[in-house]
Order: sequence, then C-alpha cells, then structure tokens
Amino acid sequence: EVQLLESGGGLVQPGGSLTLSCVVSGFSISTSGVTWVRQAPGKGHEWVSSISRGGISSYADSVKGRFTISKDNAKNTVYLQLNYLKTEDTAMYYCGLGITRGQGTQVTVSS
Repeated sequence: EVQLLESGGGLVQPGGSLTLSCVVSGFSISTSGVTWVRQAPGKGHEWVSSISRGGISSYADSVKGRFTISKDNAKNTVYLQLNYLKTEDTAMYYCGLGITRGQGTQVTVSS
C-alpha cells in the first residue's frame, strides 16, 4: 500500500520560507514522479510542482522562481522549498504519487 506523509507546514510571515517534506512508503520514488498540489480555502486544487523519476522538475507559473522541488531517493522523500512566501500561498499542501495523496500540511502566510 502506497502512503504519503507530508510535514513542515506552519505559520510564516510574508517573505518567509518553509520546507515541506513528503515521506513515501510502499513505493520507490526512484521509479515514479511525485507531485505537489495545494488547495486554498474555498478554491479548487492547484498543481504546484512535480519531479520526475529522473529528477526533472516543473513548476506552476505562480511559484516559479520561489519554490524548489527536490528529492532524496535513499530516504524516499520529496521536498518542496518555499521561499518569498506570499499571502496567496496560504493553502493546504498535498503530495501525490499516482492516484494516492497524503493528508496534507497547512501553510499559512500572514503578518
């Protein structure tokens, strides 16, 4: 059974940074891509970033240049570094592999 566990969210001021982690169990991320999506209050899910099994990254225009996705195959963990955070980045952040998604971690950007 594939399981994903996100962590690292929190409350941060505009301009601040956070690092989100997604620990994957039951499947090797060296053989599959992983995606981060987010859902802001009252809005639908928004794709944020993906990293392929080979380590190629892609980003939504809204986060390009501010967020960085990376992974550690040995730890079966994917990271999302969030820099220069804006209030509009406030959302629940989920990582996903295939059709499986974790429970999410809340990011709140507020002064």
